[in-house]
Amino acid sequence: MSEDARADARSVRFFVQAGLVAAVHLVGLAVLLTAEYGPFAITLAVLTWIFVNCFLLVVLQRPGVCAAIAVTLIVILIALSRFKFGILQLTLTFLDFLIIDRDTFSFLLSVFPRLQMQLILAALIAAPVLWALWRFDPFRVRRAFALTGLAASAVLISAMSLASPEQPWEPFQGVNHISSLARSGVVAVSRLASTGWIEANPPADGALRLASDAHAALSPVLPPATACDPGAKRPHIILLLDESSFDVTSAPGIKVPAGYADHFKSADGKRRTMMAESTGGPTWYTEFNVLTGLSARSFGDLKFYVTRIAAGRVTRGLPQSLQNCGYKTVSLYPTYGDFLSARAFQKGTGIDRFIDMAEMGVNEDMQPDSFYYDQALKAFAREEPSRSPVFMFVYLTANHFPWTDVYRPDLTPEGWMPPGNTAEIDEYIRRQTMTANDYREFTERLKRDYPDESFLILRFGDHQPAISQKLLEPGIDRKLLAKRLMASDRRYYSTYYAIDGINYQPRNLSSALETLDAAYIPVVLQEAAGIPLDPSFAEQKSIMLRCKGIFYACKKGSEARRFNRLLIDAGMIKGL
Repeated sequence: MSEDARADARSVRFFVQAGLVAAVHLVGLAVLLTAEYGPFAITLAVLTWIFVNCFLLVVLQRPGVCAAIAVTLIVILIALSRFKFGILQLTLTFLDFLIIDRDTFSFLLSVFPRLQMQLILAALIAAPVLWALWRFDPFRVRRAFALTGLAASAVLISAMSLASPEQPWEPFQGVNHISSLARSGVVAVSRLASTGWIEANPPADGALRLASDAHAALSPVLPPATACDPGAKRPHIILLLDESSFDVTSAPGIKVPAGYADHFKSADGKRRTMMAESTGGPTWYTEFNVLTGLSARSFGDLKFYVTRIAAGRVTRGLPQSLQNCGYKTVSLYPTYGDFLSARAFQKGTGIDRFIDMAEMGVNEDMQPDSFYYDQALKAFAREEPSRSPVFMFVYLTANHFPWTDVYRPDLTPEGWMPPGNTAEIDEYIRRQTMTANDYREFTERLKRDYPDESFLILRFGDHQPAISQKLLEPGIDRKLLAKRLMASDRRYYSTYYAIDGINYQPRNLSSALETLDAAYIPVVLQEAAGIPLDPSFAEQKSIMLRCKGIFYACKKGSEARRFNRLLIDAGMIKGL
């Protein structure tokens, strides 16, 4: 072959190789455009693409291989984000990678049992492909050039994210997966650099302590401890989480059946309001509130991951206090226990026996309330021979969204007639009626089957349903509604709590204020059961009385920050 022919062949090969590298980049950009909408999001996503490529070039220097790896990463991230949105109605964020734990992978494998094999096969296919690209890619990029591109793209991403901060509602839209991930990284790093994981006062010169060991003891700023006699006769305690439930008549023009409001009354005939920290969504905020007595809002922008962050790090809680008084502690959890590290979180707060969906023998979390009541009775029967009092945390799920479909029409209460609202609202009320009937039957069974046992029951709505946002102020502008939600407008966060006794008269209801934040539920429950408050809960009761039932928002958060510092110094909050 002549020298000219060889030169032509080299030229053709060069253009083919360059074309293939360019094609990989074009594929990557095309993939981005399927997941991004709007000039801002598209620009941010392209900068993220540049950032990822430059980062890989610093290590590998081969643009073709780096582009192929970047495409693979982008495709995986978008797929994971869409998967997460399908389950949680929230796209992927930076914290999903900052808080990586075994439970996350375990939950994925529970939902997709064949995922592990698929990942292995994908790795086996990807390895030779990347090796071939490595051998085929003739181009090299200087590390200094790659570092310049890395720094420039990082600065531009940060500048755009700070100039137009991600709004809390944006991850709930199910779009802009890569740009939202990039912006959430800027928010998370900024948050951790400024306040850390949890808001708390800085350490005092002489650290204040609640305890000298794992349990609360005397502190100079706390009331004296009152000893708990584990051998005293105490009621069994059932804490019922009533999914998405509130008194819908707080919205104007809603028609309800006769007797509807009775379900929201306590045994003393009073109606009480609980202020949740979420609306229309995250049940685990309230789960965190009622088990630890703390505020999810203390975690700021990281609060969506509060149970994952707190797992093994927050040990102060209602179950732990009840354990100290001789209680067996049980939780009936409606989905897989690895979901948001629920099992690890609850066990850290003192739950002995954690029973999840798999152990209950079902593969779907939305079950009739009667199913969970049956599970509670079975769990109680297992614990009853120990003769110890039992604390049980029970989740009800029948009222979970959506309400556009009729859930289990075969369980419709006899004589039910739609009150005459929209079909969605009538379905919501129908399910609440089912809940009230199932609860009444459950309490009757407890009376019949355990006539010599006493029970204290506290039930509460974990948050308002999403439909309340279009009912409380009909026709409200969406931007104004978003402002109200971000400002924690109490109209959108109020649910209910009710206290009942079976063969038992609640001892002390002085803490059961007409309106209180969810974080005070452990105080109410312990006093109603006649259990002396340990110093941490005694201090929290004094905050409750000073702040008239408000916790996190009292004095612009200063009371919560001071209290968090006390718990940190006591070793009840660790590593945060």
